Amino acid sequence: MLTKKNTRAAWIAVLALATAAAWPREASAETVLRIGMTAADIPRTLGQPDQGFEGNRFTGLTMYDALTGWDLSSAEKASVVIPGLATEWKVDDADKTKWVFKLRPGVTFHDGSPFNADAVVWNVEKVLKQDAPQFDASQVGVTASRMPTLASAKKIDDMTVELTTKEPDSFLPINLTNLFMASPAKWQHFYDKAEGADAKAKSQAAWTAFARDAAGTGPWKMASFTPRERLELVKNASYWDKARVPKVDKMVLLPMPEANARTAALLSGQVDWVEAPAPDALPELKQRGFKLYANEQPHVWPWQFSRVEGSPWNDIRVRKAANLCVDREGLKDGLLAGLMVPASGTFEPGHPWRGKPSFEIKYDKAAAQKLMQEAGFGPNKKLTVKTQTSASGSGQMQPLPMNEYLQQALAECYFDVQLDVIEWNTLFTNWRRGAKDPSANGSHATNVTYAAMDPFFALVRFLQSGMAPPVSNNWGFINNPKFDELVKKARQTFDPAARDAALAELHAASVDDAAFLYVAHDVGPRAMSPKVTGVVQPKSWFIDFSLVSMK
Repeated sequence: MLTKKNTRAAWIAVLALATAAAWPREASAETVLRIGMTAADIPRTLGQPDQGFEGNRFTGLTMYDALTGWDLSSAEKASVVIPGLATEWKVDDADKTKWVFKLRPGVTFHDGSPFNADAVVWNVEKVLKQDAPQFDASQVGVTASRMPTLASAKKIDDMTVELTTKEPDSFLPINLTNLFMASPAKWQHFYDKAEGADAKAKSQAAWTAFARDAAGTGPWKMASFTPRERLELVKNASYWDKARVPKVDKMVLLPMPEANARTAALLSGQVDWVEAPAPDALPELKQRGFKLYANEQPHVWPWQFSRVEGSPWNDIRVRKAANLCVDREGLKDGLLAGLMVPASGTFEPGHPWRGKPSFEIKYDKAAAQKLMQEAGFGPNKKLTVKTQTSASGSGQMQPLPMNEYLQQALAECYFDVQLDVIEWNTLFTNWRRGAKDPSANGSHATNVTYAAMDPFFALVRFLQSGMAPPVSNNWGFINNPKFDELVKKARQTFDPAARDAALAELHAASVDDAAFLYVAHDVGPRAMSPKVTGVVQPKSWFIDFSLVSMK
């Protein structure tokens, strides 16, 4: 008799054969790397990607650069911020709202136009200055929310810019990793040719055209683009960092939101690399010689609680009970085949921002049941909670099976969990709208994974009251004066050791408040053909495709 697991494996095998017959093969002598993404669509290509950090990974860091970047060269060391299109930067000693950035000389955009201070000011204003011709509201949400204190940019000379923040903000150089530099000259070319009733309409037409024929300064250049189907990138042989000129000629990105379909495509030879393969297919992949990569990422798979009036999560006993009712080791060893790290907060012991929380997040069902009974619930009186999640998406791991696991686990602690499953990019958009918005559909929690590489992304955008929508990602409208005080302390501390200490205080306070249901840290599982070599799986949500070769 076939078990559920064997039936699924057999289905993957059948799907692999069907996929092999149906898909066209690359017929070229050039080296081509074909990747199956978890996204349901190609992330936006116009300079500021959507689709969360999967967008940054595939259409941000490939075609574009930012003033600062991430060191993705090591699988052992933590990924840290390094110079990108800026070679150095310094905050003004007398006025800590002003920063001076020295720019990298000799860099050109893919269209041949020069990168300089004018280009930096233009790219800042595309998301901050509403009366700028190139201002694009569609790029603001995924950019301004990631650098909320940046106010303006000013050219000092061709290779120097001054950036001003609304308040002293020691996080700015980290936040700037999310502001990608698009070619002003290429955009202007499209703008001059665009038709429209007014300047705004012409601007929108120019950005639409730019997305189809983009130009950044990155190691990869756009070759062809078919929305929802494929994006082909070719190496930028004249890239400014010679160590990162891609080693393959072409990279093809294919949206494949369903884990079994991705795995089948890899088994059939239609792709060379897949993100997040189906966990129960791992034995077969290993047996057939495919390579598997995984590494603990600064990443959290949570439920983010609504704290608006009437939310069931406003009772700290309920929040703590949920955190104590999940067998994370069981989730790891069973459903996910070892491909996760149990989460006891945003940061685990040993991290400089961990701190010393007094609430220990672990599996203790009896303690969870006791807390729920104290809160007025029990076997005959369940607490209904609704969570919005996605069927796939960037960093979401295996969202449906994982949420069904939580649904069953929490039922033992008197929760009645209802799931509202929507498309990933819609969920991500709703995340910026907040729990009060109709798009939340009455949900009491949202399941959007988040990167924890820097202080703002890991803590501030969720915990500071001023980061509530539409400013940033405090989806649940947390309003805790202690959190606000500690955020201000960390943001205005420019000494690294003292800032780390302030962040550790903030993290410990958030764990003690059971601010989220902390479930897992991703390990970024990837499976690929043995023909793929040179892969470095860093401790990061991102990866450097430039290092990859094909046999």
